[in-house]
Parts: sequence; C-alpha cells; structure tokens
Amino acid sequence: MKIEGFQKEEFLREFERAMAEVVGVEEVRRMVEEGLRMDVEPLKILEAMRKGLDDVGRKYEEGEYFLMELILSGLMASEVAALLKPYLRAQTRQSMGKVVIGTVEGDLHDIGKNIVATMLSAGGFEVIDLGVDVTAEKFVEAVEKEKPDILAMSVLLSIGLPHMAEVIRRLEKVGLRNRIKIMVGGRPVTEEYARQIGADAYGSDAIEALRIAQEWMRGKDLERSGEDKKKDNDDVR
Repeated sequence: MKIEGFQKEEFLREFERAMAEVVGVEEVRRMVEEGLRMDVEPLKILEAMRKGLDDVGRKYEEGEYFLMELILSGLMASEVAALLKPYLRAQTRQSMGKVVIGTVEGDLHDIGKNIVATMLSAGGFEVIDLGVDVTAEKFVEAVEKEKPDILAMSVLLSIGLPHMAEVIRRLEKVGLRNRIKIMVGGRPVTEEYARQIGADAYGSDAIEALRIAQEWMRGKDLERSGEDKKKDNDDVR
C-alpha cells in the first residue's frame, strides 16, 4: 500500500505530539507499529521522538510536568528505541567501532543517554553503557579497560558540567586522552562549552551523535588504509 508523503508527515507530527503529551507506553507502541506499516523511516520516527522529549524536558523545567511524567517519557522512549532497533541495525552489517557512554557524576537522568546508546548500537557500534552518576575515575577506568574508539558523556543538569571537564583532565593526566575521540551532549551543553573543555564534538541529539561517530570511524579507516599502503610500499622496497 502506497502512503502519500503528507500522510507520513502528519503521522510524524502526531507522534511528536504524543511523546510531548506523555500518552503512555501502549499508545506509542501502537503508533510506532502503525508508522512502520506506513513505511515511515525509522530515523524520522526517532527525530520526532526527540522533539517530543525536548518538550517534556522544557515542561519539567517550567514546573508543568513532574517526576512521574519524566519517568514515563523515559519508558516510552525506551519502548520506541527497542521497536526501531532491528530496523536500524538491518542497515549496518559490520561493527563500526566501540563506544563507552555514561551520564556524568551527580546526574541520575538516563533518557537522553539511553537514546544515544540505542542509536549508536543500531548504527553498528559496540556500546559499553556505564549508566548514570558515573565518576571521572570510572570513566577513566573504562577507557583504560575497554580501549574504545569513542567516549560519549551525557548530562541533563548544569551542575554536572564541571564533571565532564574533570573526566577530560583525568584522561590527559594518565595519557589516555589522545587515544580516543570525545563527544559530549545534553540539555546544558553547547558547542562552545565542548570546545572549552577540550571535547572533540558536541552531539545535539542522537541522530547527530551517530553521524559524528560514523564520520570519525570512516576517517579512522582511511588512516589505517593509508598506513597499510605505506607499509606495503616499504616492504616492496
């Protein structure tokens, strides 16, 4: 059955509204299944979800929503991500690289972090999720143990911002900083702040985070390819 473009756009608007109004897990499950039957692109469904969650976060900060709505919206987001993951993963056949991800110390929020982790996993990355309230020491230990290509740090509350900077300082101190790319994101984070603390990139949302990570790994593959060619030429000589 062919679905006209405007019908898909209408679905995405309705889905964004449903997320923003925190309609519940069962309803968003029904809507996602309907969207997939309509051949709506999974990435567009995720983007609509992100916009809806932005509204939830704003209403929570303004006192219109409370903790109950915040928790329920997180459950809804997890359900959506789980439903879309097989469709997103089908687009990627090989491992892109390894990512260590976590929410920084002093912050117990995991909605945004979970969405990014799911997106990266669906995009072909091996994701090591450290959870929430992760200390600088635990981040450094994970980088040393897991040897990831990328470290991703998330924060929702501005009080967590100094902890992001502390993680990078610790990595520099122990000589691990130059071995990885660092991406930061979350409501209080800006591109300017990311540069200020020495991060490599600011991911404004899950889709942008995946795009950045994929670009980094493609660049790494090109570097490896160039090194292999140089070695082959040296061997010939």
